[in-house]
Amino acid sequence: MADIRRAIALGFFDGVHIGHGALLRKTAERAAELGITPSVLSFDVHPDKLVFGKDVPLINSALGREEIIRRCYGIDDVIFIHFNRRMMHMPWQEFADTIIDELGLAWIVVGHDFCFGYRGEGTAEKLKAYSEQKGIGCDIIRAVTLDGRIVSSTYIRTLIADGDMEQAARYLGHPHTLQDTVHSGYHLGTKLGAPTINMDFPEGVIVPRHGVYAARVFLEDGSSHIAVANVGVRPTVSDGTRVNVESHLLAFSGNLYGRQVRVEFYKFLRDEKKFDDYEELSRQIHRDADAARDYFRQYSSEPSDIMQ
Repeated sequence: MADIRRAIALGFFDGVHIGHGALLRKTAERAAELGITPSVLSFDVHPDKLVFGKDVPLINSALGREEIIRRCYGIDDVIFIHFNRRMMHMPWQEFADTIIDELGLAWIVVGHDFCFGYRGEGTAEKLKAYSEQKGIGCDIIRAVTLDGRIVSSTYIRTLIADGDMEQAARYLGHPHTLQDTVHSGYHLGTKLGAPTINMDFPEGVIVPRHGVYAARVFLEDGSSHIAVANVGVRPTVSDGTRVNVESHLLAFSGNLYGRQVRVEFYKFLRDEKKFDDYEELSRQIHRDADAARDYFRQYSSEPSDIMQ
């Protein structure tokens, strides 16, 4: 039996959207009522990858999901378990007993469509009845809707793939984010008077529509900077097919190589294109910077950040 008593939210939580938010807020509420630790239990890989043999493009990596849960919902105890074939064939009662005993569960919160165990035979209703037999509380959260549509990670993936970051943010409850370590690029941005940081998409994470976005970059020190983020293959400077994010911070100078940063995507500005020469590319970068400043000017409380 675990030393810590927990109220725990169960789920995959891809994107950590407003539907998931209902579970996380209820978990924090129950934990506060009982004086126990609010927690989240998730899987490192999507169960559908093993169960159905299909790749599900994820909105966020495990690291990204954990960061959003902590930052947006204040739950620091985020636990990931590895979903493998043994777990896929585990009877649902065994799975329930395992997490109840090993994690010290006093309360469980799940979504209405939560299923688990072999062949998905464990349902939210079965878990509630089984938990209550063991003296453990269980809340089942109903579907959350927006614009008459059930909020789902599947729909949000289509919005991100289309580059519709403003609509995606409404369903997520926060801007779409990418969390990664900055790596070295071509250093061309510096030569053009627009120094950039380069980041990769983690394996299995959805790549947004190729193009240029108004964005914000958050650094390890907590500061944020307006940026222009290019998602794509940089056709003007490379003949390769490797996709990454190249972000130009509009009011920052310094070396960020090897640092963890978070990019938040706010608004699609234009499609990626190949320019005839670097001079034309440089002019377009400055036009993109002006477009990003114009976008944030209506929201920002940081005028010095915008005007530089």
